Amino acid sequence: MKLALVGVGAVGSRMVDRILEVEADTGRAFTRGNALVCDIARTPADGFDAVPEDQRVLLGDTHEDVTAEGVEGDLELAADVAGTDLPEFRRALDSLAIHESDGVLVVADLGSATGSGAGAVLVEELQGLYDEPLYVLGALPADDDGGVAALNAARALRSVVPTADSTLAFDRETWPGDPESDDDPEIRALATRVATLFAAGELDSDAVAENAMDSSDLIRTLEPGGIASVGYASTDVEPDERGLFARLVAWFSRGGDDGDEATDAAKVKSLVQRAANTRLTVPCEVSSAERALVVLSGPPSELSRRGFESARQWLEAEADTVEILAGDDPRPRSSTLEAVVIFSNVTDVPRIDALQQRALDTQAAREGGRASDSDAVESRDHDSATDAAPSEAGDEGDGGDGGDAADADAADADAADADAADADAADAGTADDVPLIQDAEAVADDGSE
Repeated sequence: MKLALVGVGAVGSRMVDRILEVEADTGRAFTRGNALVCDIARTPADGFDAVPEDQRVLLGDTHEDVTAEGVEGDLELAADVAGTDLPEFRRALDSLAIHESDGVLVVADLGSATGSGAGAVLVEELQGLYDEPLYVLGALPADDDGGVAALNAARALRSVVPTADSTLAFDRETWPGDPESDDDPEIRALATRVATLFAAGELDSDAVAENAMDSSDLIRTLEPGGIASVGYASTDVEPDERGLFARLVAWFSRGGDDGDEATDAAKVKSLVQRAANTRLTVPCEVSSAERALVVLSGPPSELSRRGFESARQWLEAEADTVEILAGDDPRPRSSTLEAVVIFSNVTDVPRIDALQQRALDTQAAREGGRASDSDAVESRDHDSATDAAPSEAGDEGDGGDGGDAADADAADADAADADAADADAADAGTADDVPLIQDAEAVADDGSE
């Protein structure tokens, strides 16, 4: 499937850079460098290995509220800057051959202000500009990233999932690492999964697939929308250095060698099972998926047809759906046998449930802080009015002085309470009130409509 990549924010841009790097390292060709990255900052970032300088876009560099650090966690500012600089973004899109692509993949860290705020704006813009399918690869924050990151991600999901044709989730709690690092092994692992999945069906080798697949298979799999999760497994094998004719002769002559075929079939089935049962990009109950697709990639001699069919039948039972598509991606010079599985429109995703709940708790804490702040201000106003009124007891002597001191102490206490409430509100985040996802399956439901 030919893809155009669009990275949003610092982390999203680095993720695109790694995808391009893995594509080149593995000899695949599904983007052919057709990528664009954009960030909000005063000066352009460095550290890119695969994205050329002319394919990097800087937004907000003249905006008065954007600092050297970017939007400094202000989601609303990020959305405002993206909206204001849409003409600049559209001009940059002219460098992408989107009309020659089968789809667009927007990559963003949904827990960051830029990835969430600007990402939602740019996803909506791209969906309106092009007819090609629009997919989102969104990183979800880890628990240690805090409540504001969870709130950003929940708001982004509420906007992005219904807009995009499908949203591939990447959970940083499941895949811990340093997203700010230029060499995060978890990001490279994600890039490997993306490259193995989307490169299948592209004519970048001289081998002919037995179970050929093309972009329509991926489009059909992701068509239900909602949240998607990707699984992957690999094992080392001997590369197949023979020519095409020799490989075909060897393949047809294998018919009577049931022992070798049974061994290869078991290897393939085991690999697909590992891909589905080990670390998915976001943990989910695979039986809640509406559709699934499995791709087997590696030397042609290792791609057992019997094992492939057995693995497909197992996946149908595991995912509880007959809508299982499959294809192979022969790579004669590869020394790795790989299986990648994508589960589309999964509705039972505990991590997203937990993320939504934390977002709601954070929003409630912020609103509670605002209410406490308002009560404290009213209390101070009341005390000030009381102090300003003449006191007969105060006029008569020392008793009045004692009352004034007590009022002053009470006012000080109220001021301290107000300061504490201000701090709580600041900790809870600064984003404006936006409806959040209220129930566990709302994301999937919105995406499926």
